[in-house]
This record gives sequence, C-alpha cells and structure tokens, in this order.
Amino acid sequence: MPKTPIDQFRIIGFIEGASLIVLLFIAMPLKYAANIPEAVTFVGSLHGFLFILYLFIIGYTTLKVRWSFKWIVSAIAVAFIPFGNFLLDMFLKKSQYVN
Repeated sequence: MPKTPIDQFRIIGFIEGASLIVLLFIAMPLKYAANIPEAVTFVGSLHGFLFILYLFIIGYTTLKVRWSFKWIVSAIAVAFIPFGNFLLDMFLKKSQYVN
C-alpha cells in the first residue's frame, strides 16, 4: 500500500499512462483496422475515469507536499503525451520528493 502522497501519485500516474497507451496503440487500431469500435468505447471510458482520478491526485499531492507550479504543470502536461507519465516518474525519482 502506498504510504506517501507521492507514492500514490506515482501509482495512479503509471496506471493512467498505461491506459493512454492501451487506448492509442491497441484500442484505436482495433477500431480502425479491425472495425471493432467497442474497444475505444470501453478503453476510452476507462481512460477518462482514470484521467479524472489523476487530476484529483495531482490536487491532493499538491496540497500535501506543497508542490511547486513546475510540478503541477508538468504532471498535467505529461498526461497528454504517450509515455509521458513514465518520463515524469523518472524525474520524480531523482527529485527531493522520493526517498
């Protein structure tokens, strides 16, 4: 079980980032190449829920750890870039926030 707000953020960020990758690289090709639009409907809905949860965890982490504006903007921006959450996680591991 994650102990700190940063640990919680990293876990939700990983899951949200993975859902974006599944949406873009599995569900979208299934929709357009295999004519299975249900894949995007299901994965897209799940990703939308996880994105909202991710935004809430950004707010929670900001309040608990007193994140600077740089971290807040970075956390939001990487949610729109495939593999962005994993890159941010690398920077977080190098930061003062992760022991």
